[in-house]
Amino acid sequence: MEPSINFCCTCAAPVSLKVPPGDSLPRHVCETCGAIHYRNPRLVVGTLPVWEDKILLCRRAIEPRLGYWTLPAGFMENGESVAAAAARETREEACARIELGEMFSMISVPHISQVHVIYRARLLDLDFAPGEETLELALFEEAAIPWQEISFRTVALTLRHFFADRAHGTFSLHAEALTPD
Repeated sequence: MEPSINFCCTCAAPVSLKVPPGDSLPRHVCETCGAIHYRNPRLVVGTLPVWEDKILLCRRAIEPRLGYWTLPAGFMENGESVAAAAARETREEACARIELGEMFSMISVPHISQVHVIYRARLLDLDFAPGEETLELALFEEAAIPWQEISFRTVALTLRHFFADRAHGTFSLHAEALTPD
């Protein structure tokens, strides 16, 4: 859970938690200037990079889940489109050049206020390297995916959907929501 907001970022006066007029949820509201401080879910965006029949995975160099395998992904920045953020995260974490494909999975994780969006992508070459948040990179065939070492449930779900779609010969958007473990 995020820490409480105590002061207004507009005028620095104390804020109180109340339901503003026209709203239905409690918000942090400044009693001095009237600013309403909204907290909304964060977008985690990335790609599922493919080379021939293999998937590029990154071993995390940061917490959470340090040392576990993941898809190249991270938090979307203000001023970015979702697609641009996915491509940027792939460059940052894997130094990989990709051709961005269609959005493939959108998984809501309401208990941590996140939405994870993954695009299919095609690696343009094998010239990739670990970025600052990555210990190592590897291309995995389906049979070699280290399922017990996958970092997050959203990544495992996305990979399972990918392999099932590939086996059926057609890809579609997979949208779902996770509940706490």
